[in-house]
Amino acid sequence: MKKTRAVVQTGPRQLELRDLPIPEIDDDSGLLQVEACGICGSDAEQYDGVLPVPYPLIPGHEPLGVIAAIGDRAARRWGVEVGDRVAVEVLLPCGHCSLCRSGSYQLCRGDGRGLSGYSYLPLSREPGLWGAYADFMYLDPRSILHRVRKDVPAQTAVLFNPLGAGFRWAVELPGTGPGDSVMILGPGQRGLASVIAARAAGADTIIVTGLERDRTKLDLALEFGADHVINVESEDARRRVKEITDGRGVDVVVEVSSYATQPVAEALHYVAAGGRVILAGVKGFKHVPEFISDLIVVKEITLRGALGVTSRSYRSAINLIESGQLDLARMHTHDFGLEDAELAIKTLKGESDGECSVHSCLLPG
Repeated sequence: MKKTRAVVQTGPRQLELRDLPIPEIDDDSGLLQVEACGICGSDAEQYDGVLPVPYPLIPGHEPLGVIAAIGDRAARRWGVEVGDRVAVEVLLPCGHCSLCRSGSYQLCRGDGRGLSGYSYLPLSREPGLWGAYADFMYLDPRSILHRVRKDVPAQTAVLFNPLGAGFRWAVELPGTGPGDSVMILGPGQRGLASVIAARAAGADTIIVTGLERDRTKLDLALEFGADHVINVESEDARRRVKEITDGRGVDVVVEVSSYATQPVAEALHYVAAGGRVILAGVKGFKHVPEFISDLIVVKEITLRGALGVTSRSYRSAINLIESGQLDLARMHTHDFGLEDAELAIKTLKGESDGECSVHSCLLPG
């Protein structure tokens, strides 16, 4: 039986490289030869044990690769064939629950076991290859695939996931359009993607906040279209927002910082009356001190959570990537092999000799 290398997580902060069997596929499934797998904050949370996942499992929820094998019905359903390059959505929706039928498939709990998706299913669930930290990954019949041109470098093409998040969180959910002012709290890869998406949607003014250690990322935000950046450690962010917006506040706030709770409370001060606040940065289920709910009432703020990415936003991201309009390679900073998966995560977290990545990926080849 043919085998694939795969990184297996056996517990919090425990990764090991194994050889696992490659399963046979049927008419409704497929096999992906992984070309690249993006790494984001969710990978770090899963590595640390913050996310409640069943061990052991194969991490990796941002797969880009080539169809290595495919069943006849699957080929017709997905509109792809062997040799096609595809981006794979993380979620595996059931397709028949009320949420899926209403179009909110990103919230699907159809199998009764919580969110179902790549990187979050155990090895014990056949056929086991449920993550992209591997040479090959199983393509379940419920998978959602998007074709991607082969002439785009893998390190750029794999940005489809963070850019998709930017389009959904900064544009699709708040309804951002021409003339809007947008404030993005956090200059990580999702924050930068939100800058790119908001600019593509015609936003008039874009503001990004960060810390002193984020200087490189804040500079990137300016390169990608932000009009103003604010170092919240050395500047009064509330005062700066009032100066920039003539005292009105911003139309849209997108909160994408990780773990920090203060930006959630601050967002209510930055947003204008009648404005929209999108919360997308997870906080480890911590309480938010100084969250003044009356501000939501008196300013009639629309407050909305954001979980995952939808096909519409993935497609917007891929179209932008393939257009070549932006030098997106500037966002990508690090490449790693499968054997260096732990180093890749620690680099993202800033635990590797002080070095920190903006966007990185595993390249199994």
